[in-house]
Amino acid sequence: MAAAGALVAGFLPTAAQAADDPRVGLGAGWLDAQSAASGLELTKHNDKPAGFVNPDSPGSSSFANSDLAFSGNYAFAGNYNGFNIYDISTGADPVLKTSVVCPGGQGDLSVYGNLLFMSVEETRGRIDCGTQGAPGTVNPERFRGVRVFDISDINAPTQVAAVQTCRGSHTHTVVTSPKDKKNVYVYVQGTSSVRSGDELAGCANTAATDPNTSLWRIEVIKVPLKNPETAAVVAQPRLFANPETGAIDGLQNTPPTAQHPSGTNWSPRPVTNQCHDITAYPEIGLAAGACAGNGILIDIKDPENPKRLDAVADPNYAYWHSATFNNDGTKVVFTDEWGGGSGARCRDTDLPSWGANSIYNIVDGKLVFQSYYKLPAPQTTAENCVAHNGSLVPIPGRDIMVQAWYQGGISLWDFTDSANPKELGYFDRGPVNASALTLGGFWSAYWYNGQIYGSEIARGFDAFKLVPTPAVAKEEIDAAQTVKLNLFNAQGQPRLSWESSFELVRAYQVQAERAGLDKLQAKAVDALIDEAQRLKDRHKKLLASVALKTAAALLKKSDPAQARLQSALNDLSKTVLKGGK
Repeated sequence: MAAAGALVAGFLPTAAQAADDPRVGLGAGWLDAQSAASGLELTKHNDKPAGFVNPDSPGSSSFANSDLAFSGNYAFAGNYNGFNIYDISTGADPVLKTSVVCPGGQGDLSVYGNLLFMSVEETRGRIDCGTQGAPGTVNPERFRGVRVFDISDINAPTQVAAVQTCRGSHTHTVVTSPKDKKNVYVYVQGTSSVRSGDELAGCANTAATDPNTSLWRIEVIKVPLKNPETAAVVAQPRLFANPETGAIDGLQNTPPTAQHPSGTNWSPRPVTNQCHDITAYPEIGLAAGACAGNGILIDIKDPENPKRLDAVADPNYAYWHSATFNNDGTKVVFTDEWGGGSGARCRDTDLPSWGANSIYNIVDGKLVFQSYYKLPAPQTTAENCVAHNGSLVPIPGRDIMVQAWYQGGISLWDFTDSANPKELGYFDRGPVNASALTLGGFWSAYWYNGQIYGSEIARGFDAFKLVPTPAVAKEEIDAAQTVKLNLFNAQGQPRLSWESSFELVRAYQVQAERAGLDKLQAKAVDALIDEAQRLKDRHKKLLASVALKTAAALLKKSDPAQARLQSALNDLSKTVLKGGK
């Protein structure tokens, strides 16, 4: 098992540096807080609809917005009291379409085809989605697990299955297989208490010496696409087992002893008897698990029988929370949700390795630590702030994420150089409450089809667009906007790809110039691309193709940025000649 190493020296920016950051000192308020932005522009804010907010207690966890999923022209927004569906066909101007009240928390959602999956872990959840709760120690009406809805009629989702699990479902992951088109698989991450065996047969809150314990495992639900009502648990993989001894508690079992300078202990205690999130990247046959006290790499080529390939630990981490691959599948970003998302961990006294991201390269099937990245602007003691959920932004040639930090706001950051990540942009609001820490901020922020959408726990649903800055050029944003997805789930990564186009060429051109392309060389390449575009618009395909090839010939294969541009120019030359873009 590899480790990231000793405590990292250094704190967040100094007081002088912080004073220059527009995010510092923002005025507080529930729906009228001040905001600051760079590189991101808020295009629409939707307040929470009735039934999903307690106006007397904006930070009530019973009505907290949770995670997002996307399919076609719709965004599906989870909430501890059900879910909302937004029409995002206009991108910048989301409109509420449908609301479904169905209490039970945590409400994380995924979509596949006409099916919507929803995580439920609280004891108030009922099989029938009722609001009267399910009191008592054993209740046959109680539901904790994964709900399955048919969303063929987007105006009236219908629950078609409810798969009970022993620890409920805090999160889940939809996993597909190129070898199995008839089924999808749902990995269930249960992090709550174990149910009584009297309430759900087979559940047991026992020690690791009991081979039937409900701890130290995940659950795999198999969902037949033609008969989703028959969905059922088919496997309970022991991903934490010691391969030499067979002990099922083979990973982190002793919490670190390190303390915050204030004297408070690490929280939650990171014993690895669960995973919080598993992010699947089916096209490369891998998943990354953020599993309490460890980050793990998983082989999912056989989705019903996942196998652990590697595990890492880190004495700086309080709770391994989520994971994101880069598009090439050569890196993983793990997050640390220190304090369970309810603590202020972005103060100027907090180390940059606490409540942060860690970046690992994947080398020969092993995770190799590279660096930490944390939101650089210090936040107040009234703002819950740690690393939380985000996704890749499809700017070609770069590894860029947009990421939520609860009341730290949203950060756009670059990890192309794994050892030297850097922030590119941000959006932040002031605290929900200036005098006391009130639950709020962004649960998640994801790029989807040219827009960035954020789920704000206490305030609602936001839409943003990228705007050019010296760090992110208009040409790079234009290239990102050419990438269109039909589906995106938080824990299911698709491979992003770019068709040959002038937008792609222009993005690589900017990057080559940023990397030091000779000015005279850059001017000649630019003139040839301009000429090629004019010729193409005049339907002179052959001449346009020749101009692009000529531009490519001016570049060096030995320089990575020039080589990418050269390859894109040659590809576009062929595309234009065939009558394409």
